Amino acid sequence: MPDHDDQPSPAEMDLGAIFAALADRHRRAVVLALLAEPDGTERHCSSFELPVSKATLTHHFRTLRQAGLIRQVNRGNSNMAQLRRAELEQRFPGLMELLRAEAAAADRAIDTA
Repeated sequence: MPDHDDQPSPAEMDLGAIFAALADRHRRAVVLALLAEPDGTERHCSSFELPVSKATLTHHFRTLRQAGLIRQVNRGNSNMAQLRRAELEQRFPGLMELLRAEAAAADRAIDTA
C-alpha cells in the first residue's frame, strides 16, 4: 500500500506503471536529469525547466511519484524531487542502466545530426 505521501514501497512498484510514467518525454527527462546527478540529489521541481504549465508540472511529478520513480520531500514551502535509485535497482535490476544507455544513444543521435 502506498505510504501517506502516495509513494509505493519497492515491493509495490509496478513495471507497467513505471514504463507508463517514462513514456512521456518530459517525465523521462526529469528521471534522466536526476540519474545524471550524484545519488541522493534533491532538486526543486521547477529546476527542470519543463515547458509546461504549473498544473501540468504537478501532474508529471505526481505520476512519477505514484509510479515509484521519485520521492518528493517537502522542504517548507516547496517540494524537492529525488530519484529512488537504490530502490528501483533493487526491484528492477538493470533499469537504471537501461535508462542511461537510452540517454547516451539519444545524445549520440543529436551529435551526429
